[in-house]
Amino acid sequence: MKEWYGAAELASLALPGMPETDRAFQLRAVRENWRSRPREGRGGGLEYHVSALPTAAQVKLTLTERKSAATPVQAPAPAGRDELWRWYDSLPERKKDKARLRAEVLDAVMVLHRNGVTKDVAVMTVAQHHDVGPSTVYNWLALVAGKDRADWLPHLAPHHTGRTATVECDPAAWDMLKSDYLRNAAPPFSDCYERVCRAAKEQGWSVPSERTLLRRLNATVHPAVIVLAREGMEAAKRMFPAQERDRSHFTALEAINGDGHRWDIWVEWPDGTVARPNMVAFQDLYSGLILAWRVDQTANSWSVRLAIGDLIENYGIPKKCWLDNGRDFASKWLTGGIPNRYRFKVREEEPVGILTQLGVEIHWTTPYSGQSKPIERAFRDFASDISRHPAFEGAYTGNSPVNKPENYRSRAIKLDDFLKVLASEINQHNDRIGRTARNCRGRSFRDTFLESYRTATVTRATEEQRRLWLLAAEGVTVNSRDGTIKLFGNRYWADFLHLHLGETVAARFDPEFLHDGVHIYRLDGGYLGHAPVLEAAGFDSADAAREHGRQRRRWLNAQRDMLDAERRMSAAQVATMVPLNLGPDTPAEAKVVQLPRPVLDLKQTPQPDLTDAQQERREALVTEFRRPDAAPTKDEKTLRLEKAAAIEAALAAGQAVAETDAAWFGRYAKLPEWKAHQRLAADFSAGSQATA
Repeated sequence: MKEWYGAAELASLALPGMPETDRAFQLRAVRENWRSRPREGRGGGLEYHVSALPTAAQVKLTLTERKSAATPVQAPAPAGRDELWRWYDSLPERKKDKARLRAEVLDAVMVLHRNGVTKDVAVMTVAQHHDVGPSTVYNWLALVAGKDRADWLPHLAPHHTGRTATVECDPAAWDMLKSDYLRNAAPPFSDCYERVCRAAKEQGWSVPSERTLLRRLNATVHPAVIVLAREGMEAAKRMFPAQERDRSHFTALEAINGDGHRWDIWVEWPDGTVARPNMVAFQDLYSGLILAWRVDQTANSWSVRLAIGDLIENYGIPKKCWLDNGRDFASKWLTGGIPNRYRFKVREEEPVGILTQLGVEIHWTTPYSGQSKPIERAFRDFASDISRHPAFEGAYTGNSPVNKPENYRSRAIKLDDFLKVLASEINQHNDRIGRTARNCRGRSFRDTFLESYRTATVTRATEEQRRLWLLAAEGVTVNSRDGTIKLFGNRYWADFLHLHLGETVAARFDPEFLHDGVHIYRLDGGYLGHAPVLEAAGFDSADAAREHGRQRRRWLNAQRDMLDAERRMSAAQVATMVPLNLGPDTPAEAKVVQLPRPVLDLKQTPQPDLTDAQQERREALVTEFRRPDAAPTKDEKTLRLEKAAAIEAALAAGQAVAETDAAWFGRYAKLPEWKAHQRLAADFSAGSQATA
């Protein structure tokens, strides 16, 4: 607020109990000895302090000033103001409390000073009341001198940060310590420090204490980098916040996801085999309902294909499908024709798969990732509710090799009994009410699905489309001579195949009944006809093509780059800095020495005497073996190499070479035979020069 006013200015405000003219104000000020000062600027005169006015006049003057300042024009923030408040916001609450207390002290000083108390008296009075020294208050006033009242708090906050001095550490020792500690072997910090100290004695480095270096490491190296270096990518991946995905915009059967699950139960199969069964299941993404499932001894494409057939037969064709990026679901019988399938390319002769022909949009997910496949959450419930069912007591294997029950493998469940309980418990999983998912709102998965399914647009499969999931597909070639095709050792033929001699087609068949014939399709999905079997001698199973894993998240690549920046030495470089303990310089001397045994020299052993006949026979054999043989015959490869070498030498010497020979050499020089000969000649030439 303004503190000094002229007589004319006060008269114009019409203050209560005060004169109405400037002259009357001047006379009263002289009579009552008001506090005054010369007015600056043109005209001169005196200005009077607001504290000289009566209380009623001061109140009216204060209200008038506040009313005029109700909508002030905001001044631009001074340079560094945002940074100053950002620093203040990062302070602990105890320092902020100190700043607020100091601001209250200064406000009290200002109020007293405005009311006519001298500054020194006001400072001493407030300092005594708050139990602080006057010099301290003056120091606080100096901190806010010329500063806006709105910015007092960051200026009054304590700026001390405690001890900031750091102990000197040699950069080479620091790099060695980080490179040794940031390894997948995850050595203890004490061991790393001990190795650095050993190297420091050898190199003359200055190294602070172990606790000091450990604090410095934790303060300067990002925790994610430490986890990535010592625990691996999966541990670092868990540090990245999971993405919450909303499925409320889907409708029933619009989007599904599928995955495989291996049960922790010993099951006895009809052939007497005891094994843990594998299940393939598909789940509706909107409701969470388990739509279809199949069980087999192993995870294979047949169970996936049959589960898809059950889903489409019972409910209809979905629009989108999220599948596990594993080998079973990446089978070309299911996803042929998708660009990012096996090895991220599509072979020309490969048939389009079942889901692609049905118009389903395929999406691949990360294996063992519950965030990208909600069905993983359902499998977790199955592992607890179904695997530990009372009907399976004694057959439960435990969820890990170290977590086996006491009655481990005491019995095995018959396959029919297992399937009966499994179907009942999956239905119970679908019908359980009280689901807290966003779309369920306390209902069961089945009720949520049926409510949306009644109003959804569903596409049903035709009889022709049913062949796609009942029969698998494999690219085969029609024999160019008689029109037969071969599949799993069997021959199939029909008259219409003569129209497609030498072409690659898709044969869809039942893997368990190969003798029933196959249905022939073009690679683009067009149906040609049925071809009966000519010879039935095949086998009834096939291996599917598989797909490998995908690239990591950009955040992990960034963490890997940060790790490379921190780890400036390789493990081999660290090993070279660790001094070797070679033992004592003087070897120990044995007191007892054993003399070596004599060695028999065969060259000095006398040879038996030969008879004249034996001596003649020996000389004849020597003469026969020493007879020069006929010149060896050169093979075609040697002749080609000699011809090419002669042409190359002629061209290098600038001699004329026949056009046919030059053309022949141009083609031959691109063949692997000549390139291998050139590399061999270069190696021998280099070896000869090194020997010389």
